[in-house]
Amino acid sequence: MAIKAVLFDLDGTLLDRDASLALFVSDQYDRLPPLQSVAKAIFVQRFIELDNHGYVWKDKVYRQLIEEFSIAGMDWQTLLSDYLNGFKRFCIGFPHLLPMLTELKSRGLKIALVSNGYGQFQFDNFEALGISPLFDEVLISEWEALRKPDPAIFMRALNKLGVKAEEAVFVGDHLINDIKASRAVGMKAVWKRNPPLTPFDDAFGDADGVIDDLGELVQIALSLPSVPANNR
Repeated sequence: MAIKAVLFDLDGTLLDRDASLALFVSDQYDRLPPLQSVAKAIFVQRFIELDNHGYVWKDKVYRQLIEEFSIAGMDWQTLLSDYLNGFKRFCIGFPHLLPMLTELKSRGLKIALVSNGYGQFQFDNFEALGISPLFDEVLISEWEALRKPDPAIFMRALNKLGVKAEEAVFVGDHLINDIKASRAVGMKAVWKRNPPLTPFDDAFGDADGVIDDLGELVQIALSLPSVPANNR
């Protein structure tokens, strides 16, 4: 049985979130004078540390920054609103994103996005990459009332695509939410490896394939044997 669909995570897989975030925070610093009471390099570095690759929501990040640096004349709500409205302007994809997706579509594969996060915010970031016309389905956890690693969100995506789990590959950067969770429902899983590698080095043992660059994905995904349903 041939692979018929490739499903993707967004942040850290298609969207180079760390690079996008650095661009946004640098711009926010330049636009808002109250932030300039601390050196720019220190502010940007501390923001990225507190953000923890997106796993800490920004209300907590901004509260902590205001407290740590004794920032006066600016509240966290204003900073958060600025982030929600402005981050999409700085979204950049990983290298070879568009050629990779175009090649998958040219081979007749269906493509879907399955992302955790706030609905409109994630969708705006996704659309900012200029790839949405290539996708058959988009599922975002807030809108679906389901969140990875819940198997139900993967099954919903597969049902919308009209493919079986054994006919699909999931591509993501998170060991639990992407790799283990998609394999648990019977899909193949490809790990998008991003530095720093720890604590996800052990994804080597759980993933069916590993890529460092999106340009590697087409060959790997199409070379993976589908999973016979009676072997799941």
